[in-house]
Amino acid sequence: MMQLHWPWMIFLLLLPAVQWLWRRTTVEINQDQRQRHTTLLHPHLALLQQAFEGSRPRDSAGSLLQRLLIALLWLGLTFALMRPQWLQPYTQEHIEGYDLLLAVDASHSMEALDFSVNGQQVSRIQVVKGVMGRFLQQRENDRVGLIIFGNQAFVLSPLTLDRQAVRELLDNLVPRIAGDGTAMGDAIGLGVRKLRERPPGSRVLILVADGENTAGTIPPLEAAKLAAAEGVRIYAIGVGSHRKEVPIIEDGRLVTRTDLGFDESLMRELAETTGGAYFRASDADAMEKISQRINELEKTRAESRTVYVPRPLYRWPLGLALLCLLILGLFPGARLRKLTGGGHA
Repeated sequence: MMQLHWPWMIFLLLLPAVQWLWRRTTVEINQDQRQRHTTLLHPHLALLQQAFEGSRPRDSAGSLLQRLLIALLWLGLTFALMRPQWLQPYTQEHIEGYDLLLAVDASHSMEALDFSVNGQQVSRIQVVKGVMGRFLQQRENDRVGLIIFGNQAFVLSPLTLDRQAVRELLDNLVPRIAGDGTAMGDAIGLGVRKLRERPPGSRVLILVADGENTAGTIPPLEAAKLAAAEGVRIYAIGVGSHRKEVPIIEDGRLVTRTDLGFDESLMRELAETTGGAYFRASDADAMEKISQRINELEKTRAESRTVYVPRPLYRWPLGLALLCLLILGLFPGARLRKLTGGGHA
């Protein structure tokens, strides 16, 4: 269907009528003033009036065409300013699935090189990207969102069916983008806030971290209790190792630190509080087990939503107005404009 975005612009059509009335009133006032200053006395007014009476000349076809073009010009400009648009219905079909929200640790500790793949050291964040990338490929028909957290927690992607977009955001994730700390409790609280807007039964928060909470305002266990009260299950994935000395790249140099711990007990307690489960990222079957546990939950019912996508139509009345303006420019006074040559030699 068609809709006018600025329908009140139709009052511009009254401007020519207002101008005509103003000019007519001005002319009548001027005539009345002249008649008051100048008085003509004639003995035979009837004969004088009869001498000046005659048939009114008819408007020529060119004059009528010129008036029509001016009217179409003003009508086209007014209709273009009213911003007509065609509303195209678009229906989004959401089939049955789960609501999965990924909360990924993006702190400085995720740059630690305590994993090895084919004899080459890789960072924790690289392991997370590989594991979660394969997991996203398997979750068809699920709505997936992404939260990252460092000193604070941020929603990088809301719940969406576009799993490829979420995976690209995850692949481009850079550690320390949200700060050096680890606000795990804030990330859980933010995830609960987003998931409680969805229907109950399939609210899942997948927490990926190294298990140490060093920042934020909400304690992780308090946030887990809040998640349990809202029916959100937390599946925790621990990333890290129990090595005392962990290599990490800092300021372009490879150094060894002893304060990059890995608290599995906290991750396990968070998961058990909400009825979820804890897994290690190094476990090859970890994501398979998480998928099996998620599939045991109740799916969200199918839902559909129709939105109207506007398509602007102002080009058509604007084009008509420009065409009329071009014709009026070529035929001023209903006569073809003659192009004069250069000046005299």
